[in-house]
Amino acid sequence: MKPLPDIKQKMSTLLSLPSISSTLAEYDMSNKSVIDQLASWCESLGFSVEIQCVDEAHKKYNMLATLGKGPGGLILSGHTDTVPCNIEKWQSDPFTLTDKDNRFYGLGSCDMKGFFALALAAVEKVDPAKLKSPIFILATADEETSMTGARALASLGLPKARAAIIGEPTSLKPINMHKGILMEGIKITGQAGHSSDPSLGKNAMDVMHSVIGDLMSFRAELKQQYHHTGFSMPNPTLNLGCIHGGDNPNRICGQCELHFDLRTIPGMSSQQLRVQIKDRLDRIAEQTQTQIEFYRLFDGVEAFASGEHSELVNLAEKLTGHGAQAVAFATEAPFLAAANIDTVVMGAGSIDQAHQPDEFMAHDQIEPMVNYIEQFIKHYCL
Repeated sequence: MKPLPDIKQKMSTLLSLPSISSTLAEYDMSNKSVIDQLASWCESLGFSVEIQCVDEAHKKYNMLATLGKGPGGLILSGHTDTVPCNIEKWQSDPFTLTDKDNRFYGLGSCDMKGFFALALAAVEKVDPAKLKSPIFILATADEETSMTGARALASLGLPKARAAIIGEPTSLKPINMHKGILMEGIKITGQAGHSSDPSLGKNAMDVMHSVIGDLMSFRAELKQQYHHTGFSMPNPTLNLGCIHGGDNPNRICGQCELHFDLRTIPGMSSQQLRVQIKDRLDRIAEQTQTQIEFYRLFDGVEAFASGEHSELVNLAEKLTGHGAQAVAFATEAPFLAAANIDTVVMGAGSIDQAHQPDEFMAHDQIEPMVNYIEQFIKHYCL
């Protein structure tokens, strides 16, 4: 086992390797440099490392590093990408670690390159010869957009670990539930024509009016049907996000398109919801004799809930002194939980600092998180 740079140096190196994930091609980047750096550090600590290309066209990669052998074990999981940033709105270079006011500033400092620096620091305290179950470090691609990396985990072959910690910034509090998300599109194709005679065409915007009314009715039905007091917003939500249609006031609108999101709570099925929406849209299409296309903007993420008697959640609550909480944002947790791995979301830094200029991780979050990870390793691997 070779000693690695200290936590500050590790974070500085990772932040200096841009790995922006974006739906806009002009901002999107490969995460290969981050994966290669993590692989190098893991190999120095004696891990065996597997790197998987999950999107050859965009050069996106996952890494699974394994230290030790035997059944069970613990996964320390994080994503290697960041959101885009408005450099002009930062007070410092987002790709350079800035140590100021007892905080580490930089893009990815808390969300969530910083987690890898803390996880590796905890692993360095462990004697590999004493491991009875393995430690896994999982690094994924494109969590901020498509979750391509998490979706590829099945083909990578997730280890049969007992537990997994996803180190998203939660202010050191364990998260045992979060909402899921669908992002969907509806495109209505009518027939353009001169607005002086509606019979010359078929107004797609008129049909969209019916579609929006039906979606609002569906939203009310979901609110009546599903409720979970663990969330500050206890019901599923359906947001009509953006709409585009037509091209001129004196032309019958020939095409209209709507994008919306639906945030689910545990117990709801994305597949079933899509079937229900499709059935409703098919009825409107038949009634109005128009073409209605229903499509996914991305594949979506299921809602997540740890097992009712989760050993990991109980341990996290005991270590931190905080009861497990539910959050509205989505993570990669459902993909690990689907493999029957006991999973909790917990990390240093606050989600309030993520996705905005001057993102930071406070110094006083670092040592406690390293200690918590070390205790998790002792429980599951030693």
